[in-house]
Amino acid sequence: MDILFRPVSWAHGTNIYEINIRQYTEEGTFNSFASALPRLKDMGVKTLWFMPIHPIGKKNRKGTLGSFYSISNYTEVNPEFGSLNDFKLLVKKAHDLDFKVIIDWVANHTSWDNVWTETNPEFFSKNEWGNFRPPYPDWEDVIHLDYSNNQLWTAMINAMKFWIDECDIDGFRCDMAHLVPLDFWKEARLQLDAVKPLFWLAETEEINYHDVFDASYTWEFLHKMEEFSRHETNIAGLESILYKYNTMFPATALRIYFTSNHDENSHSGSEYERMGKFAKAFAVLCAAWNGIPLVYSGQELPNKKRLKFFDKDSIEWTGNYELHDFYKALLELHSSNPALRAGDIDVKTYRIRTSNDDNIFAFLRSNRKYEVLVFLNLSSHEDLYFTIQDEKVNGEFRNIFNQTVNSLSIHSSIKMQAYGYLVLVKIISNS
Repeated sequence: MDILFRPVSWAHGTNIYEINIRQYTEEGTFNSFASALPRLKDMGVKTLWFMPIHPIGKKNRKGTLGSFYSISNYTEVNPEFGSLNDFKLLVKKAHDLDFKVIIDWVANHTSWDNVWTETNPEFFSKNEWGNFRPPYPDWEDVIHLDYSNNQLWTAMINAMKFWIDECDIDGFRCDMAHLVPLDFWKEARLQLDAVKPLFWLAETEEINYHDVFDASYTWEFLHKMEEFSRHETNIAGLESILYKYNTMFPATALRIYFTSNHDENSHSGSEYERMGKFAKAFAVLCAAWNGIPLVYSGQELPNKKRLKFFDKDSIEWTGNYELHDFYKALLELHSSNPALRAGDIDVKTYRIRTSNDDNIFAFLRSNRKYEVLVFLNLSSHEDLYFTIQDEKVNGEFRNIFNQTVNSLSIHSSIKMQAYGYLVLVKIISNS
C-alpha cells in the first residue's frame, strides 16, 4: 500500500515537552512562561506542546476555571493566558530558539456555550429530545460534534488553518483522535500540510490512525510500567507490550513514551506516586526505546504533587531543577545519536541477555556504526552483579551521566544499584 503521508524530517529526532500554562507560573500566562524558554532550550527540549490555549466554556464548567478541553471558540485565545498577540510573540521567541511548537486540538467536542451552538447548531449531535448531548454521560461539561455534517469538516479545518496562518505553528496534538472519523483527519491533513508541512500526533493507540498520523500514544505500556511498579507483572510483561508494538504497528510509526502527562498527574498522581522508586529508570526507558520521549511540566523539578485540573494550582518551583541534567543527558542523546532515531527502519533494537534477566532489562539500539546500550536494574537489589551474555555487545562505551568509559563484551561483569540505570554510547574509532 502506498504511504500517503510521511512525517516531517525533524520528527524522528525530536522530543516533546508538554506545557500546562495555567499551572506553570503564578501568573499562568504566555508572557510569564516565556522566561522558561532558555532553561528548556538548555535542557535539550525540541518540541513544545501547549495544552489547549482556547477560551473555556462557562456553562456546565467543572471547578472554578473549567477544563482546557471544553472549548468555546476555536479561533480565540483563553484570556486567562493573555492575548492572541502574546501567543504569536511566544511562538516567535520559541522559533528563534529553534523550538518547534504544536498545539492541542480538541475536535470531538466543545463547551456547551461554544459559538457554533448559536451560529451552527446543526454541527452537534442531539439526544432523543433534540437537545445537545455529551459524548459520554460523565463528560457533562462538553457536547458532542456530529461529523456526518460535511460543513463541520470545513469549519473545523478552517479553524485549524487559522493557527498556522496567524501563529506559524508546526503541528497538532489531536485529543482523543480516534473518536473523530479517520476520513476527517485525512482531509484535514491533506489541506493543512499543503499550507505548511506539519507534525501530527494522535492521542490514540488505534493502529489504523497511523494511516494519517505520524505519532501515537503508548498508554498500554504506561499502564504496564505502573503494574510492574506495583509488583503485578514482571519484565516479561513489559517486554510483551514492546513486542506487540514492534510487530503490530508500522515500522515507521512514531510512538510517544512517557511516565507522566496532564491526565496521569492530575487524575492518578505524579510518576513517583504511580511508579515509586522505578520512576527514573522508566524515564530512561521512555527516552531510549524506539519512540519520542515526552516530558510533562515540572518533571525536571521534580514535581511530586497532583496538579488540580479544573482550578488554579501552580507548580511549586524552587529554583533548583534537580533533574535538569538527567533529562538534558537523555534528551540530547536522543536528538543527536542516530541509533535513537524514532521510526527509522535503519535502526535496530535488540534485547540484550544477561545472567540476571529476572531483574535486569537490557537493550541495544544500533544504526550502522552508532550504538546505544542501556541497562536497567528493575529491582530493589543493591550491588547487583551480573554478566553480559550476548555477543552483540562489543566495544568501548561512554556513560552519558558521568562520562566514564568501559570496554564491554560477552561475559563482562557489571554492578548496579537498586532501581539503577546505565546509558552507554559506543565510542566510534576514527581508524
